[in-house]
Amino acid sequence: MSGGPGTRMRPITYYFQKGLIPIGLKQKPLLEYVVRLLNFYGITDLAFLVDYKAEQIVNYFDDGSRFGVKITYIHDLPKFKGTAGSVYNASKHNAVTVEDTLLVYYGDIVTTLNVKKLLEYHWRQKACATVALSSGFTVRVGLADMDKEGRILGFVEKPKLEKPVSIGIMVLEGETLKDIESLFPKKRPVDLMGDVIPLLIKNDKPVFGYLSDAFWYDIGSTEAYEKLDHAFLERSLSFLFKQ
Repeated sequence: MSGGPGTRMRPITYYFQKGLIPIGLKQKPLLEYVVRLLNFYGITDLAFLVDYKAEQIVNYFDDGSRFGVKITYIHDLPKFKGTAGSVYNASKHNAVTVEDTLLVYYGDIVTTLNVKKLLEYHWRQKACATVALSSGFTVRVGLADMDKEGRILGFVEKPKLEKPVSIGIMVLEGETLKDIESLFPKKRPVDLMGDVIPLLIKNDKPVFGYLSDAFWYDIGSTEAYEKLDHAFLERSLSFLFKQ
């Protein structure tokens, strides 16, 4: 997923495509870490779903051979809006089919997640969809404790959530493309997490969560980018540059 305008990262994204924001001590583009992670775990057939400043991504990655992968570029279309729309549009361009297993990776996430184990879990469970999850997520703002009259009793600064959260990576069986297609006459845009996953659950299809303690970080806002520990990220992901 590399097509968003990155509005939460402005003014940086007035000049850069979000996926090309430099991170780590090496100041490599965010998407390079994603490509290297996928290649490290044997995933080499990649489709970049692009739109905003797509030329920057194409110019940097080209056909992917420099990174040991094959990259196809699918440009978003206005009639297929939303994250699910981007995936469905890829199927209309024959980049994916109902026979495939799709690993969907949101382009503003950096992680050490072992995506091979995620796929193996998905297949073992015979799942229709598997969402990668992480527990202990730290909320970046303080939460207020209030009484019934609205009086603030106290604040909890940056608490950790007990419930698992999605980390922006999921596995979908190609058959879910039909479910995505069924949503488009009714609404636009169509969102994977907000629309497709709830539809699969409603239709009693096997949807699983894969809980991981891997490092992950959402670089989706200017605040998150400013708080990124580049040295820690470099140490955590150094294995990607030893191939």
